Amino acid sequence: MKVKLLLAAILQGGSAAWSALWTFPSILFSAFMIAWGAEAAQFMISQGLALAILAWLQTLPEFAVEAVIAWEAGSDPLQCFVATPPPGCHSHLAIANYTGAIRLLIGLGWPMIYFVAAFYRRKKAGRALGAIQLEDEHSVEVLATVPPVLYFFWVWYKGSLGLVDAAVLIAMYVVYLAILWRFPPQEQENLSDAPAPARWAYTRPGAWRYAAILGFFAIGGLLLYFTAHPFLESMLALSLSMGISQFVFVQWVAPFLSEFPEKVSAFAWARRVTHAPMGLMNMLSSNVNQWTVLAAMIPIVFSCARGEPSALPFDGEQRMEILLTIMQSVVAVLLLANMRFEWWNATLLFVLWLVQFLRATWREEITIVYAAWAVGLLLWFVVRPPEAPKVFFRMMRQQRKKDATPTTGERGGP
Repeated sequence: MKVKLLLAAILQGGSAAWSALWTFPSILFSAFMIAWGAEAAQFMISQGLALAILAWLQTLPEFAVEAVIAWEAGSDPLQCFVATPPPGCHSHLAIANYTGAIRLLIGLGWPMIYFVAAFYRRKKAGRALGAIQLEDEHSVEVLATVPPVLYFFWVWYKGSLGLVDAAVLIAMYVVYLAILWRFPPQEQENLSDAPAPARWAYTRPGAWRYAAILGFFAIGGLLLYFTAHPFLESMLALSLSMGISQFVFVQWVAPFLSEFPEKVSAFAWARRVTHAPMGLMNMLSSNVNQWTVLAAMIPIVFSCARGEPSALPFDGEQRMEILLTIMQSVVAVLLLANMRFEWWNATLLFVLWLVQFLRATWREEITIVYAAWAVGLLLWFVVRPPEAPKVFFRMMRQQRKKDATPTTGERGGP
């Protein structure tokens, strides 16, 4: 399939590259609006739940791109669902985009959070940043990534992604949200650390507080919704004019552009150094989204396009892509299991991502490196058990005690 046909399949209609002059600042503004809403909302609901809402809004462009690719795969008139698909099939693009998006967030996004925070720590305080230390409540996001990643070993083994898998993954996400809902909001003493727009929204009297915070989410979300399409068109027009290949375009360029809003928010938090953990959790919350709801959407849209319940099958190349993505995520979760993200973690994740980006044929070798790294971390945890499970279960016990104690007042403070 020609690159022009691919572009037409992903984004209907044409757009000149010059529209980037207005779509780029619009995307930036929408990202900040949504981030301000999340920072104000964390004083009314748990920070994790606020970040989950933020992740939903930020990943709307990615959902849109993946949905169109899955629909095109399901309605493909070619016989693409055999062991060796004929030339011209594009069902494999759904997996290329999906796995590329996950690996991009972990391999490029996470390290950039650390490097940005380290740069501004050195600039402001004159000393190095040893590690990004996660807060106790961040153990929820760390552990929530484990079930869907482990489940994907089964998806990889059977070589297909179907509606039953979608139901299981959605159920995992619902449990994740239910756990986040149980935890309390941030202490109001931390309000002074929030940016001025977030402080302004939270300090509105009475119902105006809710209106202001919802307004940030609504305006940012609507602006993102209406801007995402022309933004992607303009950026992709520039990319295609540079002669980027179809596979690189679908696996790396499209995910980078669709994930751009969340990178803006996360890097803005990383600049403040003390909020670097929130920036990292912003991206981890997006990873949970990708492994659960986004993955579940693929067979649902695929089945709708085919007009019957269907599972998206994988060939050998696609299974290799999935296994590589799984192993990278396993390493990433194990690195955060001690509630710290250190410089060498960020450096190695970035180097391995860069190698697979520059040398796509080295996927098997990179997968083996990830697997060996994961085994080494697991052996180390036999000697020194990780902190995240202990922190999580301690928080759950404390929350059960609070729930059993009668309290007055409404959730989220006065």
